[in-house]
Amino acid sequence: MRNLLSPYAGIFFDLDGTLADTAPDLVAATNQLLVARNLKPKPYEFLRPYASAGARGLLEGAFGISPDHADFTLLRDEFFSNYEKALLVESKLFDDMSHLLDQMDQAKLPWGIVTNKSERFTNPLTELMGLHQRAISTVSGDTTPYSKPHPEPILHAARMAKVDPTKSLYVGDDIRDVLAGKAAGMKTVAAAYGYCGCKEPPEAWGADYIVNKPLELLQIIFPNRE
Repeated sequence: MRNLLSPYAGIFFDLDGTLADTAPDLVAATNQLLVARNLKPKPYEFLRPYASAGARGLLEGAFGISPDHADFTLLRDEFFSNYEKALLVESKLFDDMSHLLDQMDQAKLPWGIVTNKSERFTNPLTELMGLHQRAISTVSGDTTPYSKPHPEPILHAARMAKVDPTKSLYVGDDIRDVLAGKAAGMKTVAAAYGYCGCKEPPEAWGADYIVNKPLELLQIIFPNRE
């Protein structure tokens, strides 16, 4: 493909469940908690959707507890410790995502990452995956005082990239991603191939586009490609 042109000034992605399939390592860190307590590990397919909400979601799936439970903080900290030691064992980019990123780089189209994951995990993981070095901006859940669905992390990423958010696109696999993207003035894409852990299906999120596999993003980002 030559002369790749995009109607967008910048493309921004959620990380977990959108750019990268990180659920295998997140679920493994969760099941370690269960095994350490002589409890049966949960099936991967059961816990996968909970990965969209990070530690809070995974602890709810594994133990049925919410952040106001007395054991939550202890379990969360142990989960963080488990995960930090094994960030990139089975995690990888989703199929065809590497090709998509290559095409954007070839077109000199700025792209960035906006995740609710904390910098403690985002920065080493994206560096190990070779994403941090390529992304024009990487914004975590604790980079600004806010996390998605607040628009500030996405707006911060756009400012870092020096692009107009109203001429940009945000891609995510949770309703909070669509809400944050829309609030930032961006066009939004629901990544239905991701974890989609919220109760509402992607069709109900109000996104401008829905994709069932990463390769479908090519047509949205480069609609006039050869």
